[in-house]
Amino acid sequence: AGAAAEARFISSAKGKGLFATRNIRKGETVFVERPVVSSQFLWNALYNYRACDHCLRALETAEENAQRLLGKSSLVLPHPEQCSIRKDLHQQCPRCQVTYCSAECRQAALEQYHQVLCLGPSRDDPTHPLNKLQEAWRNMHYPPETSSIMLMARMVATIKQAKDKEWWIKTFSQFCSKTANEEEEIVHKLLGDKFKGQLELLRLLFTEALYDEYLSRWFTPEGFRSLFALVGTNGQGIGTSSLSQWVHACDALDLPMLEREELDAFIDQLYKDIEKESGEFLNCEGSGLYVLQSCCNHSCIPNAETSFPENNFLLHLTALEDIEAGEEICISYLDCCQRERSRHSRNKILRENYLFTCSCPKCLAQADDADVTSDEEEEGEGETDDAELEDEMTDV
Repeated sequence: AGAAAEARFISSAKGKGLFATRNIRKGETVFVERPVVSSQFLWNALYNYRACDHCLRALETAEENAQRLLGKSSLVLPHPEQCSIRKDLHQQCPRCQVTYCSAECRQAALEQYHQVLCLGPSRDDPTHPLNKLQEAWRNMHYPPETSSIMLMARMVATIKQAKDKEWWIKTFSQFCSKTANEEEEIVHKLLGDKFKGQLELLRLLFTEALYDEYLSRWFTPEGFRSLFALVGTNGQGIGTSSLSQWVHACDALDLPMLEREELDAFIDQLYKDIEKESGEFLNCEGSGLYVLQSCCNHSCIPNAETSFPENNFLLHLTALEDIEAGEEICISYLDCCQRERSRHSRNKILRENYLFTCSCPKCLAQADDADVTSDEEEEGEGETDDAELEDEMTDV
């Protein structure tokens, strides 16, 4: 049917946008996109959220997933046949033992970046340069995580391994770039107040682990900051969960009414118990760079949303409304609660986290509203933190 959307340059202020090339119906999948590079978050992996090292597919069965999140190994899930995890297909790298969901993923990783990044027998050696880099990153970037230094490592490794290095450099250069001052702000946002020395420490460790003559510019202070800002600006959160896959499959079952009510009650209670035990950290989480999705601009009244219904890194962009040919396709960078707040509050969040002021129809319509927040907003003002943004990014 041809692509339903294409990226177009709007203006130097706005950069690119994504536009419908034909009429799109509400509920339709606009596109499914694979990231050029992706990586699981480091704390997420450390806390045993087991995911395919390449595509982030959750590796635990739904029952194991629920048992771990509940801290209760005796839990039994009904309808186990609705779990989609195929452990018989899982494979490990024979040298470093990282796990993949399939032979295809193991092969894809090896061909793209894993030869350079495979730790072999040094997987648990704290003095290995890559382990030092990851440890330094974890010590700067506690959960909720919004990015990973390993996304940058995979970019470097990809180009190191590539036959056509220029093609990859061109691909990465498509992602929106910022001015030096904006880069400074993004780095600050990602690393917090102590960032000045930290960025330099990361750069030295990054250089020790990955230096490549061909990419020497990426290892200079300016080049490294740009790379860091590119990932900070364009990284899209990815969330996968075998439990949520199982829940969706159970929702689709055709059951007698009483059985349906029982199952729904069981699932509701399960999520309440898990929230008590594990809080909001339900998913295997990571981030990736998506060429098309990164062109989607924000609107406080979005006409599309992203999700990961296949339990891996394949991003689905779905229309929330009918979209006319030629119309811009926008997603929201804010979660539902944030979107309901005043224009002033919304723009404060967008300015701090994404470095722009919104001029969507909703914001323009509210342009004359007072620039003060209502009382309850004032109280909640400090609470809008990365956790909520992260939540929006990684909804599955």
